[in-house]
Amino acid sequence: MAALARWCVQHRLVALLLWLLAFGGVSAAALVAGSAYSNDYQVPGTESGRATELLQDNFPGLGGDSDTVVWHSTPGTVRAADVEQTMTRTLDRIAALPGVAAVAGPYEGRGSGQISEDGRTAYATVTFHDPAENIDRSEAAAVVAAAKAAETDGLQVELGGQAIALTESSGGHLAEIVGVAVAAVVLFLAFGSLAASALPIATALVSVGTAYAGIVLLGHVMTVADFAPMLGMLIGLGVGIDYALFIVTRHRRGLKRGLPVAEAARNAVTTTGRAVVFAGATVCIALLGMLILRLGFLNGVAIAASLTVILTVAASVTLLPALLSFVGMRALSRRERRRLHEHGPEPEVPTGLAARWSAFVERHPKLLGGGALAVMALLAVPMFSLHLGTSDQGNNPESATTRQAYDLIAGGTSGPENGSGSGGGGFGPGLNGPLTLVTAVSGAQDRLALDNLGATLRATEGVRTATPVTYDSDGDTAYLVVVPESSPQSQRTSELVDRLRTEVLPRAETGTTLDLKVGGITAGYDDFADVIVGKLPLFVGVVIGLGCLLLLFAFRSVGIPLKAAAMNVAAVSAAFGVVVAIFQWGWGSELLGLGRAGPIEPFLPVIMVSVLFGLSMDYQVFLVGRMYEEWLETGDNRRAVRVGLAETGRVINSAAVIMISVFLAFVLSGDRVIAMFGIALAAAVALDAFVLRTLLVPALMHLLGGANWWLPGWLDRLLPHLSIEPPEIRTAGPGHRATIPGARDDALMDALVDVPMDPSTDLPMDLPMDLSMDVLVKERQQDVRDIPG
Repeated sequence: MAALARWCVQHRLVALLLWLLAFGGVSAAALVAGSAYSNDYQVPGTESGRATELLQDNFPGLGGDSDTVVWHSTPGTVRAADVEQTMTRTLDRIAALPGVAAVAGPYEGRGSGQISEDGRTAYATVTFHDPAENIDRSEAAAVVAAAKAAETDGLQVELGGQAIALTESSGGHLAEIVGVAVAAVVLFLAFGSLAASALPIATALVSVGTAYAGIVLLGHVMTVADFAPMLGMLIGLGVGIDYALFIVTRHRRGLKRGLPVAEAARNAVTTTGRAVVFAGATVCIALLGMLILRLGFLNGVAIAASLTVILTVAASVTLLPALLSFVGMRALSRRERRRLHEHGPEPEVPTGLAARWSAFVERHPKLLGGGALAVMALLAVPMFSLHLGTSDQGNNPESATTRQAYDLIAGGTSGPENGSGSGGGGFGPGLNGPLTLVTAVSGAQDRLALDNLGATLRATEGVRTATPVTYDSDGDTAYLVVVPESSPQSQRTSELVDRLRTEVLPRAETGTTLDLKVGGITAGYDDFADVIVGKLPLFVGVVIGLGCLLLLFAFRSVGIPLKAAAMNVAAVSAAFGVVVAIFQWGWGSELLGLGRAGPIEPFLPVIMVSVLFGLSMDYQVFLVGRMYEEWLETGDNRRAVRVGLAETGRVINSAAVIMISVFLAFVLSGDRVIAMFGIALAAAVALDAFVLRTLLVPALMHLLGGANWWLPGWLDRLLPHLSIEPPEIRTAGPGHRATIPGARDDALMDALVDVPMDPSTDLPMDLPMDLSMDVLVKERQQDVRDIPG
C-alpha cells in the first residue's frame, strides 16, 4: 500500500488522467452500446417456469408483453357513439405502431366482456412482439402518446402493463443530487475546509460514474435487472464517500502532527487505506455470496454491485491520494492552518463529548446494553409478519397512469388485500394479474376433461371467472385463463394458486394424461419466493461464515467474529422490520410517495442481507480495529474499548450521517424497489452506528473483559497473520523530531531534548520555570486515556 500511495502522490497528474480516461472511455462505450437490462424472474424447473415455456413454444402470439389501455367515460357510457369512434380510431393507430403485434378492443368480436357492467369503463389489450424486457422504451412511449391523445374532459384514458411502466418517469437524478448535496454539507461541517470536503465527493462521483457505465455494458453479456445500476449507485455513493472520509480524516490528522503533505497522504493510505480495502472486501464477499443461489437474475445484481464497490475502493487508495497532494495544506481549514503555524504540531486527542460518552458506557455497560437490545428487538418485531410476493402496479403512486389503469380495472378503489372494488363498475382486481393454466393434450379423454374444467374452476373458492379452453394449431397443447377474485399481490391469490395445484387440478387430471401447470404473475413470484426462501439459510450461512473467517484472521479472536455476526443479524432483522412496517403495513408509504402498502419483493431479502451484512462489517472493522491496536499496546481491555470508542466514534458517526443521507435521498427516485433499498440501508446504518457500535458492542466488550481477545493456542499457530491497520506513524518523517503532546514551538522542542524525566510525575525535570509550567499545564490536559471508567 505504501508503494502504491507513493506512486500516486509522485505521479498525481498521471493518476488523475488515468481515472478520467477510464471514466470517459467506459461512459462513451455505454452511450454507444445502450442499455440491455432484463427483469427475468423465471426460475428454471419451477411450475410457473414450465408453464411459460409451454406457452412460448406452442403459442408464439402469446410470447410478447401484454398491456392494457383503459378508458372511463363520464357522464355517458363507453358505448356512446362519439366515445366508440374516438377509441376505435385510437386503437387502430396503436395497432399500426412499431413493435405492436395486435390490439384486441371491446367493440368487435367477442370483446363485449371488456366493458364493465355499468358501461362506464372499458379496456383493450395491446400485445407487443417482444417480452417486456426486450421492448424499446420509445415503442412503449409511442403507445402511451397515442392513447393519451384521445383524452377529453369526459373521457379518461390510462394505460397499464410492464412495457408501459418503462415510460413512467422516475425521480431522474434528483435522488443522487440531493444525497451528494447533503453529504457535502456534512463533510464541510466536519472538516471546515471546502477542499477537504470536496475530495470524498469527487472521488465517489468518478468511481461510481465509471461503475454505472460499466453496469450498462455488463447488461449486454449477462442478465442484469433494470434496478441494478441504481442499486450500484446507491451503494457506491454511500461507501465511496465514507471510505474517502476515513482516509481524508487520517490525512488531516497527519498534517496536524507536522507531517509533510506527501508523507501524510502516504501514511493515510498505508494505515486507513488498508482498513478501507479490508472493509470493501467484506462488502464484496457478502454481495458475491448471491452467486451460490445460482439464479441468473441475482447473479447480475451481485456482480454489478460488487463492481461498484471495487471501483470505489480503488479510487479511494489511488485517486484520492493524488487529489490530496494537489490540494496540499488546504485540506486543513484556515483556522487549523493558522493554529499549526502559530503553535506548531499538535496531536488530536479525543476529549469532550466523545471521551465522556466512552467513559459513560464503561461505567454502565449493563444498563446501556440492555436498552440497545430492547430497541433492536422492538424494531425487529414486524419482520415476523413478512409476506413475500409481487408488489404490482396497484402499489404505484396515485399519480401514475399504471396505478390509475389498475384501479379502473379493479373497480375504482380496490385494496391490495380484499381487492373488492367499490368505485362503481370495473372488472375486479384479479384481472390485473390473471392465472394461466397450460397443459399438453393427447386424446379425447384429455379434451373432455378440459371442457369440464371450466365449470369446476368457476365454482372454486377465490375464482371470479375462467375462459374457455384454447388449443394450439396442432391441438396438442391447451391453455385457459383464470381470473381470481383478489389482486395479484393478495395473500388470497397465493392461497388460490396453492389450492389449484394441490386440490382442484389433481382431481381434474384423474384418469387422463393431463399435467396442468399454473403460471401467471402471482404463481411466478410465489415460485421465485419459494426458491429464495429454500436457499436463504445456505446463503446466510456462507456469507456470515466468510465474514467471520476474515475477522478471525484480522483480530485473532474467537469472540470478535461471533459478536460481529450477532450484531449484523440484529441490524438486518431491525432493518427488515422497518421495511415491513413502511411498505407492507403501509405506515407512511403513501405520505412518502411510495404508493399503497403491499408485499415485499421476493428477491429483496437476499439482496438486502448481502448488502446490509457487508456495510455493517465496515463499522465493525474501523471500531474494533482501533480497540485491537490499543489492546496490543497495553493489554488492558477496559482502556482498549474506551480509547477505541472515543477515537473512532466521531468519524463513524459522521460517516453514518453521510451514508444515511445518501440512502434516504433515493426514496426520491420514484422506484418502489429502490426506495425499499434506500430505507432499509438507511435504517440499518443508523441502528448499526448509533445503537450497536456506540452502545451494544462496547457494552458487551466491557462485560466480557479479556475474553474478547481469547484465541486457542493451537489455532493461533495455524492462522495467518493479517494486519488491517498498522500502528499509526507518529513521527514527521526522516529528519523530523517526534511530536510531543503539549509541545507548542521549536524553542520548547529544543528545551526538551536530552532532558531527564521525573519517574514520579512522568514530566521533564530541570526545565526553566516558564517552560516547566507550560509543559505541566499541557501534560495535565486529560484525554480519554486519563479518564477512569
